[in-house]
Amino acid sequence: MPRVKTESCRMVVVAGLLLIGSLFGAACSAPATNQAPAATGGTLFEGARLIVGDGSAPIENAAFIVNDAHFVQIGKRGELQVPAGAARVDLTGKTVMPAIVDAHTHQPTSTTREALVDSLQHKAYYGVAALISLGQDPGDLAFQVRQEIIPNAALFRTAGRGMTMPEPGRTDVPYWVKTEAEARKAVQELAARKVDLVKIWVDDRDGKYQKLGPALYGSIIDEAHKANLRVIAHIVTLEDAKGLLRAGIDGFAHTVGDRDIDDEFIALVKTRPNFFQEPNLPDRGVKTDLTWVSDTVPPAELKKLQDAVATDRPDAQRAYAIRARNLARESKEDVLIALGTDGNVPWSHHLEMEDMVAAGMTPAQVIVASTRNAAQVLKLTDLGTVQAGKSADFLVLNANPLDDITNTRRIADVYLRGTAVDRAGLRARWTAKPSQ
Repeated sequence: MPRVKTESCRMVVVAGLLLIGSLFGAACSAPATNQAPAATGGTLFEGARLIVGDGSAPIENAAFIVNDAHFVQIGKRGELQVPAGAARVDLTGKTVMPAIVDAHTHQPTSTTREALVDSLQHKAYYGVAALISLGQDPGDLAFQVRQEIIPNAALFRTAGRGMTMPEPGRTDVPYWVKTEAEARKAVQELAARKVDLVKIWVDDRDGKYQKLGPALYGSIIDEAHKANLRVIAHIVTLEDAKGLLRAGIDGFAHTVGDRDIDDEFIALVKTRPNFFQEPNLPDRGVKTDLTWVSDTVPPAELKKLQDAVATDRPDAQRAYAIRARNLARESKEDVLIALGTDGNVPWSHHLEMEDMVAAGMTPAQVIVASTRNAAQVLKLTDLGTVQAGKSADFLVLNANPLDDITNTRRIADVYLRGTAVDRAGLRARWTAKPSQ
């Protein structure tokens, strides 16, 4: 998928993908590998390199036991107490890491339940255990699906409707707030629905609209904190970022994009010990190979996607460079970095992880940001690391992402809640020829 980073453009592109998914039926596909059989004593997975997700050194020739959808033992091969009747899965030569958490998406919650579930299954196919949709979710569907555990699908969380100044002609899903009273009332409505985050946009959209100012976003943050809710902001400028930090913002959905951050910015971040940064880096502007998504995208559509990213794009490179430098600085300053991708491109988290490494983070740091840290941002305490007692959500990879972060794309299996995702069945559904 071309790295279209504005929310509206990306949504349009992905709407096309969702339409494609609805037009294609079943086709033959190879079965998933290493799927664990049911066993009363749980399942022993052994022989893989295990990346725990907390930044510690990987466990070579590891073993772990899954039972009742959770990790129950983790260690070295041959050193665990294996229950009688346990099934065994040999993962020799593979790498295991926690399933990915995407802390910034926009899901098709204004359409149908089928479209939303399909999107969540696309993300699961590419290794995502959970995600949040930030601020474009009208009506009840998002809140209904949030309560569900859907087979072969990522867990869903929502910010409901976000807040912005009026943006006629762009989107009317967010609350359009013009007064402090309106801002506080909107937060109170979101609190009643128990949203997972409050989303605000502080952006004039290239001078087209008036943006939320300090009085309004200050009221939103204050009211949200009274309700024990956190606020995440879409930002562009360093000036706005500093103002939001002074007002007590909890996190940013993008890095600063107009100039390099400075010492004052870092000092303000340090006053917010629980602050989190989601980079959501823009298109890197380099020629990109998307052939690795060919197992879920029909050839004609894949060609369109590939043609769109077939050349270098200098303007995009310049925009990326600013945000990348800012991410690198924040990472060096030990700011909590968490993966967030924007839009709902099924595989965008893998592109974002590559871009984060290109910005200067190590593969190990990016894996932590994409697992433990993102789960922490969403308060999903059951996810993010391979640890006894946590949900057995993990990826089985054919190569080591610590050597090359793009190896997160080389997926053999995805396990959610201890069960292998039916990637073969999903793949068949998405790539078959339409019925005549």
